[in-house]
Amino acid sequence: MLLENKAAFADFDKVYHRYNLDQQANQEIFNREGEKIQEIFKKYENQLCGHSEKGIYGKFSANLAEKFWVLIRKKYPKIDFIGVKLSQAPGRPAIFDIPKIKLN
Repeated sequence: MLLENKAAFADFDKVYHRYNLDQQANQEIFNREGEKIQEIFKKYENQLCGHSEKGIYGKFSANLAEKFWVLIRKKYPKIDFIGVKLSQAPGRPAIFDIPKIKLN
């Protein structure tokens, strides 16, 4: 998966690191590039688990899919934020934004 889509993952890695630094400024490009990566993940998840649901090992298919996504989340912990729209109320931090600690 990684070797076949090396260019797509290289581009997404750059966007992902920028998103980690500033979620507000990079949410739109993160969503756009993330959709492409999610399609790749879903394609390989379907190849891995798609036919096993109908067989005698169907009850293990859900566990296999979950393990696949656990491995993805190890590399990209914020993969579930793809498609999220951040909003900011006056006087409040943005949703899903972790405030930075200021040491003075």
